[in-house]
Amino acid sequence: MSEQISEQTAFVPPLELTEGQPPPIAANGGLSYMSFDKDGDSGTTAATNDALRLIDEGGGQAIIDLIENTPPGPIETKWGLGFRRFSECLDYIKEKGITAPEGGLVTPMRYTIFEEPSYSVVSSNALWSDPSREADAKKLRKDEMDNNRRCLYFPQVLKDARRIEEYYPGLSPYSAESMDKLGVSLAHCESECQNFYDAHEVERVFYPEIEKLLLDFFPGATDALVYNHDVFDKHYEGDRTENQDDKNPGVNANYANLVHNDLNDNSGRVRCWELLTKNLRNFGREVNYTKDEAREKMSRRFMSINLAKPMHTVKQNPFVLCAWPSFADQPYINNYRIYDDRVGETTRFTYRPEHEWYWIPEQKPNEVSMLKCYDSVTDGSVSRWSFHSACIDANQPDDAPCRKNVVVRSFVFF
Repeated sequence: MSEQISEQTAFVPPLELTEGQPPPIAANGGLSYMSFDKDGDSGTTAATNDALRLIDEGGGQAIIDLIENTPPGPIETKWGLGFRRFSECLDYIKEKGITAPEGGLVTPMRYTIFEEPSYSVVSSNALWSDPSREADAKKLRKDEMDNNRRCLYFPQVLKDARRIEEYYPGLSPYSAESMDKLGVSLAHCESECQNFYDAHEVERVFYPEIEKLLLDFFPGATDALVYNHDVFDKHYEGDRTENQDDKNPGVNANYANLVHNDLNDNSGRVRCWELLTKNLRNFGREVNYTKDEAREKMSRRFMSINLAKPMHTVKQNPFVLCAWPSFADQPYINNYRIYDDRVGETTRFTYRPEHEWYWIPEQKPNEVSMLKCYDSVTDGSVSRWSFHSACIDANQPDDAPCRKNVVVRSFVFF
C-alpha cells in the first residue's frame, strides 16, 4: 500500500506493523485519522467526534469506578497487583523483599489500565475558545483529567543501563547495535551550550552537536535532523511560557511519569513527512523537500531518536527506558493528540512483569540516554521503539533535587 499524497489531501501513511506484532488498540483498526480528511482538516473533526462518542459510551468512567469502588489495598488486574498510590506500591515492594541487581532500583511504575484509545485536545485547538462548543470542551477537559485516574502503580525492577553488556554479553550500551537490539543506548556529549534555558542558543549550539553525535553513532547514516526539544526543571523560577512562534518550548515543571512512547506506526511517518515537506513545528534548521524527494528519502530506512542530557547530575525523577524485546509482542494503545490541522498519535502500554527496564543511576551531565521512538524497518530484525517514563527513586532523601535536563527529538536517515 503506498502513501496517499496529493496537493488537496492529507498525507495518509500505510499502517506498517512489525512482523509478528498484534494489531494496536486503536480507532478505525489503526488507520490514521489523516484518512478521514474533510475539507483539509486532516481528520481532526472525525477524531474530536470519536473522542466525544467514547466519553458518552462510558468505558473510561467504568474503569475509574472500578478503581475507586474496590476496597482499600492492592487491586487485582489481569496483569498482576496494581496500586492506587505510589506509597502503597512501595510498601508492597518492601514487604515482599523485591530486590534489584547491583546498580539497579525497584520502584513503582505508573501504567494505564484502560485498554481503549484515548484522546487529548491540545491547548492551542480553537475548540477551547469557541462559545458554541462549551459543552464539548467541558466533557473533553474532564476526560483529559480522568486519564490520570485510569492508571495504577505496579512494581518494576530497573537495571543499570551502563551494565547492559553484563546482561547481553558482547553488546555495548554505547553502540548502534544496542539501539538495534534494545531500542536503548547511551552516548557521551561535552556540549558547548552554556544556557539550556535559552531556546535560541540550544537551537544554534546544541542541535548541531546532537546531529553530529547521531551521524558518528550510527554507521551508514546519511543525515540527521534535530527538530525540537523540551527542558525539564521543576524548580525553575524564570519564565516557563511556551512560544511556538518563537521556537521556544518553555520549561516543564512536571515529569511524564506514565509509561508511554512519543510515536507509533502512523505518526512516525506522518511526523517525518510534515517536517520534510512543510517544516511543520520544526525548531531546527529549515529543510525544504519536494513531495517526490521526501517520498524517495522515506523509502529508505529512517528512525526517530530522543536524546536526554542532564544539566546537573540527576538525583530524583530519573528518565527510564524499556527494552524492545520485552514488549515486542504486546499491542500498544493509541493516544490521539488533536490539533487544528493534524492528529498526532502517541502510545501507552499496560503492565507486564517481564518488561525490561533500564535507568542511569546519578546520570552525569556528559551522559546522554538515547531511546528509539520509531524505526521504519518492520521485518522484526531490529527494535521498532522503546517506551519510557520518569520514576521516583525512593532511596533519595526527600529534599533531593529534581532532574534538570534537556530532551531533543530527531530523525536519522540512511
